[in-house]
Amino acid sequence: MNGPGFNVTMALIGPSILAVFAIVFVCAWLIEKTRHYLLLLALAGLLFGLAAVSQILAMPGDTYSNAVVSGLLYTSAVVSAAEGILQRSQRSLGLRADMAAIAIVTALLWYYAYVAPSLLARVYIQNFGYGTILLVAALRLVPVSAARVSDRVLFWVLLVFALHFFPRTVLTIGAHAPGDAKAFGASSFWQVLQLSLAVLGAALAFAILAATVVDIIDDLRRERDLDPLTGVLNRRGFEERARPLFARRSASPLALVLCDLDHFKSINDSYGHGAGDEVLKEFGAILGEAIRGSDLAGRLGGEEFAILMPGTTLEEAARFAERIRSALERRAFAAVPASRPVTASFGIADGERDEPLHDTYERADRRLYLAKLHGRNRIAASDGPDTAVSLSPADAVNEAGSPCRRSEALSSAPSGSPRCQAGHLA
Repeated sequence: MNGPGFNVTMALIGPSILAVFAIVFVCAWLIEKTRHYLLLLALAGLLFGLAAVSQILAMPGDTYSNAVVSGLLYTSAVVSAAEGILQRSQRSLGLRADMAAIAIVTALLWYYAYVAPSLLARVYIQNFGYGTILLVAALRLVPVSAARVSDRVLFWVLLVFALHFFPRTVLTIGAHAPGDAKAFGASSFWQVLQLSLAVLGAALAFAILAATVVDIIDDLRRERDLDPLTGVLNRRGFEERARPLFARRSASPLALVLCDLDHFKSINDSYGHGAGDEVLKEFGAILGEAIRGSDLAGRLGGEEFAILMPGTTLEEAARFAERIRSALERRAFAAVPASRPVTASFGIADGERDEPLHDTYERADRRLYLAKLHGRNRIAASDGPDTAVSLSPADAVNEAGSPCRRSEALSSAPSGSPRCQAGHLA
């Protein structure tokens, strides 16, 4: 039961498992052909399987030729796996580094096979070499604090897999290699090697598959939650992401900006729905360029948009809205004549402590209505003159909280006078 045939069968279990994963990776690529890293991972499994068959079944039969050929295949498999894992995260070792790693390991194996024959040297070159390649890949994947669980699991599994090559080799083979092929096949080094590669190799493959599934789910969720025309979140995506921000907020400020394109229906009626789509797309681009990484921008429906800004005061949000308003007013549209400027009105509210999203939205919506009521193409950041937000002189605010494009300060206009006549559309 413990003869040569049994030993060969046991030795082929690990490579067979990885070959199965290679097939799975190919099938996954056939479903998601944009994920080219899956082909690299499949190639890694295939190359490793070929290397194992070459080594275990002695093909080629010459010991030294076998060491170089199987070593070349093993090294190519390790490099392909490292590149596949890195490319999933838009990273890479680079083609030159890949070729250099394969060339160096293969050249050293050739040297210690034909020039200065040493099985011990070849064992250390391969195991320490592969551990180093995978360790470099793992260190390039160090997860950031916001990394997903799947990314963290993949990093730690890869790190453990890379590090295990070093102590396993030292502890199982030490300073003396077995004298012949039969002794090598029965050595503790070879037995532990097969076990560790089967267990940790399968764990790494599972971690990669799990991360890939999470990637696909996230992409589907992103497609579900994005507005395809404007590139910002749709209403569902915006609200789904906004609610946790309200639930987690403490004493830090948070502002909600609502904006509505002025007289948008007339653009569709006068110049066609293609012109309307162009305006929406360009406005989405303006928002995408202006928001920070922590902000959320969404199209709530039709021509209404929302921007949620964590860590932002009412005054800062009003300045942000003024930049958007001004950028839109200056933007030229191919389908809309220059004589018909495209503008937007804004309503801003700051989220109060323990206030749900709905209540903040209601206040911002009331102020958006005020901005529309007072002439459009303006910003309302309060419900009345007593709570107006003060901006810089270039962004002065009227009694209803609407910034003007004129430079006069609030105090320069007499009480009760219309202070925001410039820049509005009737």
